[in-house]
Amino acid sequence: MRTTLFSLAFISLCVASPLVSVDSRHNVDDTTILNFALTLEHLENAFYHGALAKYNAEAFKKAGFPRHTRARFAEIAAHEKTHVEFLTAALGESATKPCQYSFPHTDPKSFAALSQILEGVGTSAYTGAARFISNKDYLTAAASVLATEARHASWVSSAVNKVAGWSGAFDVPLGLNEVYTLAAPFITSCPPTNPPLPVKAFPPLIFTSKPVPGHATSVEKTPATSPATHVSFFTGLDKIFVPITNGQILVPEGLSGTVYAVATKSGEEATDDTIIAGPAVLLFERDSRGHLID
Repeated sequence: MRTTLFSLAFISLCVASPLVSVDSRHNVDDTTILNFALTLEHLENAFYHGALAKYNAEAFKKAGFPRHTRARFAEIAAHEKTHVEFLTAALGESATKPCQYSFPHTDPKSFAALSQILEGVGTSAYTGAARFISNKDYLTAAASVLATEARHASWVSSAVNKVAGWSGAFDVPLGLNEVYTLAAPFITSCPPTNPPLPVKAFPPLIFTSKPVPGHATSVEKTPATSPATHVSFFTGLDKIFVPITNGQILVPEGLSGTVYAVATKSGEEATDDTIIAGPAVLLFERDSRGHLID
């Protein structure tokens, strides 16, 4: 079964937050949200342009990709650069500057796998942040970027990685802290003059084995001072809470596509006040008949 566990793959990269941050419940205005979006666009811009400078057309060919694949990724890179320029122009002197990054890809295949993760996170980030935007023009612009990011995600998943280009009828909206937790491992340092963002990174959620729908898996212990009681699986607009019993959970049946998991101290809410660790990104790929792909 093709199940990818993001937190295990990149746990070695989790470091202290390199961004200056403030309490996530305050100072969330349109400028802050646009700078949060620009932070993510800077990251994606660096990711694509760095990889394309590293892997030429011959490298993509040797990896087994069709001839057009690298050229399409170059188009995505151009889109991300345009997003950076657009948001920078909108913010003017308030615009956050790019950081320094480190991405754990070693060849075109691992680059494409990570692209699928990042595009999915970007789509969920814009979806979740929309509720904070009050200016309707900004909201329309953000929706336009969101649509393009979703097209990127779908193309990378289906045309490149040969899995479904969607996870179901709805995408997952992620909160600011949840998104930053997933982005922070790739950010090594930032300019000290960058404006502070209302974000914090949660500790990583670690499973001792790859979660499989319908099967049990173990969860690494959370701090004794604030132990987790449940794992919540974000799938579409739903949050499925599963109790942790003796360090184990039963992964829900029917999970499909990209699913985010967090450890919580509540069996009813997964919010900034109740999340203990995560999100972890889980990919449960299924064929057109709904069967998990081996």
